[in-house]
Amino acid sequence: MKILIMLLSLVVFLSAQTVEVVADKFFADEKKQVTEFSGNVVVTKGKDKLVAKKLVITFDKKKQPLKYTASGNATIDMTMNDKIYFGSAQTMIYNPIKDQYTLIKNAFLHEKVTDKKVYGDKIFVNQTTGRYEVESNGKKPVKFIFKVEEKKKK
Repeated sequence: MKILIMLLSLVVFLSAQTVEVVADKFFADEKKQVTEFSGNVVVTKGKDKLVAKKLVITFDKKKQPLKYTASGNATIDMTMNDKIYFGSAQTMIYNPIKDQYTLIKNAFLHEKVTDKKVYGDKIFVNQTTGRYEVESNGKKPVKFIFKVEEKKKK
């Protein structure tokens, strides 16, 4: 019960938004400036929601987050430039300083309204600029799927 209360009350300030992490287990190492959450991890920040089996947050000396590493079939629902995206990968790294996600291994990103989909080994998503980049590991090509409305001839 104490762990649940600690988890529910854990609040980290990031870009003037509150980040909430809920999980089954919590571990912190003050010397290493690392916290680890495991089991049914759910992270919410504004409209964004990340789900994974494990989350490690690395902090600086001022106790500000430097990096979030989510692993174990990580998924995210996020908003970027007023568009809604769904992403998934084996591992996701969030850099709060750059406001950038890196989706690694079996990476997938889907812009829901226009139904654009990208697949690759790594996908870099910058929420501030609205840019994303996809890389392949050489074994499988990068894949981009989108719909085109064709005008019919009369």
